[in-house]
Amino acid sequence: MNRTDDSIVIETEIKASAERIFRALTDPQERVQWWGKGRARTTHVDSDLRPGGKYVMQLDAYGQPHTVEGVYREIVPPSVLSFTWNPSWGGEESLVRFDIIERDGVSTVRVTHSGLPTEQERAGYSQGWPFNLRLLKEHAEAEG
Repeated sequence: MNRTDDSIVIETEIKASAERIFRALTDPQERVQWWGKGRARTTHVDSDLRPGGKYVMQLDAYGQPHTVEGVYREIVPPSVLSFTWNPSWGGEESLVRFDIIERDGVSTVRVTHSGLPTEQERAGYSQGWPFNLRLLKEHAEAEG
């Protein structure tokens, strides 16, 4: 994990194609299967997957309903997905970017979350993104 003044960058390797990973990130039915399992799970996703299109993720986080919504900024299948991030639990609008680079059936997935002005926000997402990347990895590798 790397940090700059207002962002965090986290990478992982997944033994799956970039296409498989991109589908897991963008298909609402798939996202509900893996994003935030356990006590903070995604219950529903609405998505208009196009630049300028909106998405809404509904979550049940420790028994409390939450939402994350935003607008897709850049979509370059299967290598780039970028969207604004507006969580109901507070904070300023920020930007999330996934870069997926595949080599020989193994993909490096890099998440850059920028626009995080406080140390508290950066610290929270520094814990949250590795958790969700682990879930993405388990899902994509199991599904092949």
